[in-house]
This record gives sequence, structure tokens and C-alpha cells, in this order.
Amino acid sequence: MENLLEILKYALPSVLVILITYVMLSNFMNNEEKRRSFLLRRETRKTSMSQKLNAYERLSLFLERITPSSLLVRVPAQNLVVKEYHRLLLQSIRSEFEHNLSQQIYVSDTVWQQVVLAKNATLGIINKLVQECPPDAPASDLSTKVLSHTMEMDRFPTQQALTVLKAELRKEL
Repeated sequence: MENLLEILKYALPSVLVILITYVMLSNFMNNEEKRRSFLLRRETRKTSMSQKLNAYERLSLFLERITPSSLLVRVPAQNLVVKEYHRLLLQSIRSEFEHNLSQQIYVSDTVWQQVVLAKNATLGIINKLVQECPPDAPASDLSTKVLSHTMEMDRFPTQQALTVLKAELRKEL
């Protein structure tokens, strides 16, 4: 019995030290893992925010570029007839849109729907106004009709989409 007490006298403190060491190392390792995880999330969030901001910039640029006043300056009507100019305008809008398709993964569905709606509305307005012009008329006739129609509108669809885009961006920041 005395031998057992002697063994316990030396073994118990050793076991206690081992348990305390285990608990401390376990806590340290857990805290270290949480710190690494936090740093990784923070870095990922920073990168993600940068990509989101880039998407907002690209989509706002897209909306500005398909606004008729900008579009008609970028796609000049010189020496073309309405039929050719109509095709060039539609092609320009569609290629801009296709170039920015991937940005939809960085914005909300609401913003993306507004962007698509603005694109479709712009195409629709141009398609509607082209029917009011003879196909072989000078392209400047279509350009004039599009500009005057745009000025008659209170808010062009691209402006509405930009408003929604800016509001969401403010929430993100």
C-alpha cells in the first residue's frame, strides 16, 4: 500500500502536468486555427470586394455605353443607310453585353435583371424606331429619331439600371 502511495505521489503530478499541457496546447492550436481562418477569410473578402467593385464599374460602363447619346457617338452614321446602321447599333449593344456577361456572378439578381432590362429596352426602342424609317434612308434619320425619342423619355432604362446598381453598391460598401 505504501508503495502505491509512493508511486501515486510521483505519478499524479506528472499526469496533471501532462493534462494541463495538453489542454493548453489544444487551446493554442484551436486559437491559431481560428486566427488563420480569419486571416484567410479577410483576404478572400478583400479580393472578392475588389472583383465586385470591378463588376460594378464594368456594368456601369456598359450601361453608359449603350445609352443612345453615347452609342450614337461611338457608332457613327456616316455614309450608311438605315438598314446597315441598325445592324451596327444592335451588334454593338450585343457585343458589349456579351463582353460583360460574366459580371452577373458578382452582382445581385436585381441588378442583373435591371441591366438585362436596360439592354432589351434599348434594343426594343431602336427596333421600333427603325420601322419608322425607310431601309434605304440615310442613317442619320435613324440617329435623329433615336436621340429625339430618348430626350422625350423622363428616364431612359439605362439610367434606371444605373440607379439600382449604385444603390446596391452603397449597401455593399
